[in-house]
Formats: sequence, structure tokens, C-alpha cells
Amino acid sequence: MKIALMDSGIGLLPAAATIRRLRPDADLVLSCDPDSMPWGPRTPDDIAARALAVARAAALHSPDALIVACNTASVHALRALRAELEPGIPVIGTVPAIKPASAGGGPVAIWATPATTGSPYQRDLIRDFADSVAVTEVPCTGLADAVQLADESAIDAAVAAAAALTPSDVRAVVLGCTHYELVVDRIRAAVGDAVVLHESAGAVAAQALRRIGEKPAPDAAPSGRLTVLLNGRESPLPEQALSYLEGILLQAVSPAH
Repeated sequence: MKIALMDSGIGLLPAAATIRRLRPDADLVLSCDPDSMPWGPRTPDDIAARALAVARAAALHSPDALIVACNTASVHALRALRAELEPGIPVIGTVPAIKPASAGGGPVAIWATPATTGSPYQRDLIRDFADSVAVTEVPCTGLADAVQLADESAIDAAVAAAAALTPSDVRAVVLGCTHYELVVDRIRAAVGDAVVLHESAGAVAAQALRRIGEKPAPDAAPSGRLTVLLNGRESPLPEQALSYLEGILLQAVSPAH
């Protein structure tokens, strides 16, 4: 079994680490576009073109499924990716966990990039799944970039700024960018332990296994290989990835080749 994941940068690490925990025997292909990230400020057509290039690089390795581990790419490129790759390669997008967050009752805050905050896509999700609860959209200026660079002081500043925009009575925070899941402990410290944080990596990993007819087997032999593609070139894991537990896990269990 081989599962590919794509993102502009290291936001794919949480989903990749979750797959590695669920199926230690699965080969992983991580395909990124560090030369042109971040994707958020780019036009939808540009994002779609870059996402297709990253996906095509992954597809050359014949994966059984492709996870689009990027909210921005899921918004702007999922239809194009599915049109090109399916049915041969199932494509699984990343959707912010607005539905489960709202099911617990409000108020709810959605932390997302400035480009996603207020977008028709996010507003449609709020209308469809959170119409009965109070929702605050919080633009997390600079947070994804700070996480990508593993810049601790910039991460702390961006998290503090987003927390200051988050109403004090929220019961749940939806992490609407996959990069944010790499600093979940810092976010939890900023908003308080009483606030439930909703991530997407677990749901995305589980859906990928379902799409290819596989089940979790966490006790399987850790035989899975790791291939890292940076703009289509096989490379080691980026140095910044090893600043996070998810990157350390992937490197320790299956060194990149």
C-alpha cells in the first residue's frame, strides 16, 4: 500500500504522521512545492496549476490514494485534481472540521489563513454545517508562514494575535489550515484547556484508508518507506520538518530515501 500526500509545504506532516501510526506498513510519498509557497495569496488559477504539478509528481510514484493535505488547495484545486487523477487514484481533500465543532454547540471560532477567512467556500461551510451556532472567523496572519519556517517567536506572536481576536466564550476552535496542527499545543495554551480544538488529520487519514478498502493496523510491522518530493525532486525531509514531533516520527520510523 502506498499513500501520497501533497501540500505547498510541511502542512502535510500531521496527516502523514497519522497514516504512519495507523498503518506503519504503508509507503508514503510526500510531495511539496517549497519554491513557490505560500499558496494562499496566489490567484485560484495559479493555485490550481501548482497543485496539479505537485500532484503529478506524486502520481509518478503510483500511489493507491492522494491526500490533498492543504485547505487552500482543497478549496481551489480539488475539482481539477479529481478530474485528472480519478478514478485511477482516489483524491481525498481536506475540509475544516466545522460540522463536528458545531455539533458540540457554540460559540465556535475558525482559525484560518487571511485568504480563506471570509471566503465563499468557508462561508458556505458555515451556512451548511453551523447555521445554528455563533461562529467567529479568525484570520491568522503570518501563522502558516511562521510554522513553515519553524520560527518560534513568530509562531508565538501569530498565535497570540489570533487568540486576541477569538471571543472568550468560544467552546471550540476549528483549525482551518493544516500547518496549524503542528503547533496545536501552543494554540491550546493560548485559548485555554476548556476549549476543544478540532483538527482534520485524523478524519482525512481515516477517509484515505476507507477509499482504498483498507483498515487501520497500528500493530503492523513498520516496513513502510518514505519518499519526499520537493518540487518533484527526491530529497530528504526539510530541516524545518524535524522541528516538529510529526517530522521526527516520520524520519525515525522510515528515513527518506
